[in-house]
Amino acid sequence: MVELRKRKALADTAPPPVVKSVKSSTSGKKGDSSTNGSVATGNKVAAGDIITIDGFGGKVETNDGEKVTLRKLVDESKSGVVLFTYPKASTPGCTTQACLFRDEFTPLTATGYSIYGLSTDSPKSNSTFKTKQKLPYILLCDPAATLIGAIGMKKSPNGTTRGVFVVNKEGKVEAASPGGPAATVDAVRKIVGEEKVRDNVENLAAGQKVEKKTEEGRTSVKEVEQPTTADGDEAKVEVAAEVADSAQTLDGGERA
Repeated sequence: MVELRKRKALADTAPPPVVKSVKSSTSGKKGDSSTNGSVATGNKVAAGDIITIDGFGGKVETNDGEKVTLRKLVDESKSGVVLFTYPKASTPGCTTQACLFRDEFTPLTATGYSIYGLSTDSPKSNSTFKTKQKLPYILLCDPAATLIGAIGMKKSPNGTTRGVFVVNKEGKVEAASPGGPAATVDAVRKIVGEEKVRDNVENLAAGQKVEKKTEEGRTSVKEVEQPTTADGDEAKVEVAAEVADSAQTLDGGERA
């Protein structure tokens, strides 16, 4: 008699691994960025990319101790945000960079972009830096380098690459590149527009030389006197020369 044996049930087949699709608008270049919105981990943002601003780079702190996000900074701006990164506050190269942005603050923000410095420094160090150099913009403190990493400016293991990142209100990255002090300012100047920068410098110069004159208790536009010169443009030339001399002095300090 043949004994019928019950066959063993086949082992359950392991389910296939679940592959999560990560939406990314980057060019696929590898970098050391952290998780940052729509940009996949391991990818580096580049000019022309569209990022999801919500959650991008996590939270950072202002030099005054306020917790902020990139979303908050963009929402508070008129056109977008400029972040220039620097390795360490109050060092020569970083001072040159910060002062270049300080000296061109008015023309560079003329089209509605808000400027912020970004480093891994503490609020105390950045506050001292801001006060000493009379910086007109807020410095952001990112000791964990979450935002610095998200914009691709983190240098292994714990450093920061000098560079600039610009994003508009719609999340389009206008600039994302490393560079020296002057190069970071030039990148923003190109976005704003050379002509716009020049016009704003000239308008500022013209406004500084206008003095109101009150006569017999009355003031009118016709009574406003402006300094005159032989060619009518000498004052503007002097102001432009002062701006150029200031930039040359700062660049010289960097090379030294």
